[in-house]
Amino acid sequence: MTDDPFADAGIDTLAVRAGQVRTHEGEHGEPIFTTSSYVFNSAEEAAARFTGEQPGNVYSRYTNPTVRMFQDRIAALEGGEAAVATSSGMAAILSTCMALLKAGDHVICSRSVFGTTTALFTRYMQKFGVETTFVNPTDYSEWEAAFKDNTQLLFLETPSNPLCDVVDIPRLADMAHSRDCLLVVDNCFCTPALQKPLELGADIVVHSATKYLDGQGRCVGGVVVGPAEPLNDVLIFLRTAGPTMSPFNAWVFLKGLETLRLRMDAHSANALQIAEWLDAQDAIERVFYAGLPAHPGHDLAVKQQRGFGGVLSFRVKGDKAAAWRFIDATQIMSLTANLGDAKTTIVHPGTTTHGRLSDEDKAQAGITDNLIRVAVGLEDPKDLIADLQRGIDAL
Repeated sequence: MTDDPFADAGIDTLAVRAGQVRTHEGEHGEPIFTTSSYVFNSAEEAAARFTGEQPGNVYSRYTNPTVRMFQDRIAALEGGEAAVATSSGMAAILSTCMALLKAGDHVICSRSVFGTTTALFTRYMQKFGVETTFVNPTDYSEWEAAFKDNTQLLFLETPSNPLCDVVDIPRLADMAHSRDCLLVVDNCFCTPALQKPLELGADIVVHSATKYLDGQGRCVGGVVVGPAEPLNDVLIFLRTAGPTMSPFNAWVFLKGLETLRLRMDAHSANALQIAEWLDAQDAIERVFYAGLPAHPGHDLAVKQQRGFGGVLSFRVKGDKAAAWRFIDATQIMSLTANLGDAKTTIVHPGTTTHGRLSDEDKAQAGITDNLIRVAVGLEDPKDLIADLQRGIDAL
């Protein structure tokens, strides 16, 4: 037996209970600590807090009880020792890079990542002397060939945005660790409800909490999860640079986590139904969703994921104008680049989420003019299919 009641708890219990510390008021719900600073009992205590000799709150740029509850809860869900919450998902990736990389280091990154992630490596990390090589995420010979003596970190999304490429996490973890490198996985599309990269060998997990961790499109935030030692370096960067999550946003994310597994199961079920319908339509050139048996990553997804998630993409027969006509004809789906919402969203990646990529980079990443991404929400699938039929009719 253990004194920790959550030591062997299931994901639903952790999502509702983990991380909460009640105050002397005995509140049942998690409080929001809207304070920038904290009062110390003595000058000696203040000094000990600032040096880290004594644990406790110092300043809400990097210590806040509400934010800490969110960090502890998502760490429990992912199976990590620690977590650091940030102001956005991109801030989580930036904080990881700034904490763990230095000038002269080399990164290997999947070519199939969010467009802004690509821009972060190519436009900004490069300015500070960090070189990045982009590879086909499912061509493991490319990963092998990309290693250099100064390679420090491998970065990927799986499933990827927006083509749902599924990458073998244990295989890449073995590849990275044999060369003393770290493997960082963006687990945004699956969340710990469907996939736990740390258990599969990854060293660090990052999230845009804006997406499924919230689940209702209310707040922007991010989080880094992993072992205590590298996460302490990330926390030090947060303390210094300040890409901080607000207490209110942390509270919203805590509420989102309470229904995470239930929502992810529903997103997955709806998305599979819609992917199967799209796959049967003559006007659709190809559907990208790992839940379809014909998807090249289907068997791997079955092995390392508990479900297939809510995001899919497809190519219409036609050009960009056809894709735009399709999108503009829908009436229920929200035309917005965000995902992970209870409301279904539809977007044209080539001119929005990946619009800043060069034509060559888009081509290599499979971002064609006729590609559309749908993040399937929690509406009735019959209504969503009827909405997609409007798009097909517009073609």
